[in-house]
Amino acid sequence: MSNKKAPRAVLKSHMKKKPDIRVGKNADLMVQLNLLLVLHRLAEESRVKAFEEKTATIKVHHVRAVAKKLLKSTRG
Repeated sequence: MSNKKAPRAVLKSHMKKKPDIRVGKNADLMVQLNLLLVLHRLAEESRVKAFEEKTATIKVHHVRAVAKKLLKSTRG
């Protein structure tokens, strides 16, 4: 795991574009962590999809197929 800090300035500027929404102190870190979890899940499920098709390489169509299902399941 790397020791790099999360790029908070860009994320904070995007979150502050809507002044009517109140944002907590460390909400940007929660968004960053949530994004990392979604990307990790996408990578894992894409690997499984590639394995099912008996390929050693994760290809674009594996990621796209899994992304559709993943986005449907993560919507609130």
